[in-house]
Amino acid sequence: MPRLLTVLMLFVSLRANGADVFVSAAASLTDALREIASSYEKLGPDRLVFNFGSSGMLARQIEEGAPADLFISADEARMDLLQQKRLIDAKTRVSILSNVLVIIGSADLDRVDRIAIGDPASVPAGTYAREYLQKIGLWDRIQRKLIPLENVRAVLAAVGSGDADAGFVYRTDAMISRNVRVAREITNGPAISYPFAITANATSRDAALRFLAYLKSAPAIAVFRRYGFIVH
Repeated sequence: MPRLLTVLMLFVSLRANGADVFVSAAASLTDALREIASSYEKLGPDRLVFNFGSSGMLARQIEEGAPADLFISADEARMDLLQQKRLIDAKTRVSILSNVLVIIGSADLDRVDRIAIGDPASVPAGTYAREYLQKIGLWDRIQRKLIPLENVRAVLAAVGSGDADAGFVYRTDAMISRNVRVAREITNGPAISYPFAITANATSRDAALRFLAYLKSAPAIAVFRRYGFIVH
């Protein structure tokens, strides 16, 4: 509660100085962040402008100078890369969310023909899935069946429409769809972590800091939990 009161006091004192806050965030956070934004924008003058996509794509965009005040990745590796290049403010970096990787559709990956997966080169869910499949000795055997896609929501859509027999997404993605079923939760997979950080070149730094503070407050945490995220 004290943290939320601090945020509200900032809104009151800075009400006349609203700004557009550009937020680049992992696609798996789309629904939770949109709901949080709806409540947040009613509290003060700032407007949130979202850019959702794979964390790898978003990190590349930031490297290339795309507008971004706050970056939320679905893995630590992409944030590490930006930190090494001094493109984020390391002092603001925080990891408060986790998730669970699941297989949707059929869990019998040897028997199906089409398996949708986020492209491991740019999509953390795909990277996590590859690590899991390598660990259990399936990666080489099923590679010819894999359909690499641009993000987890594309995987969700492919399985939901029948264009793929199985797919790897986060549990939070599966929860929002009526068209897929969770065949298996991967409890022995790699640790999943979502780091948040203000970018080094943020043009609306103060407003981004206000939103970051709100994301750590009780109302935002409650939304994340309701959408199935694990909160540290």
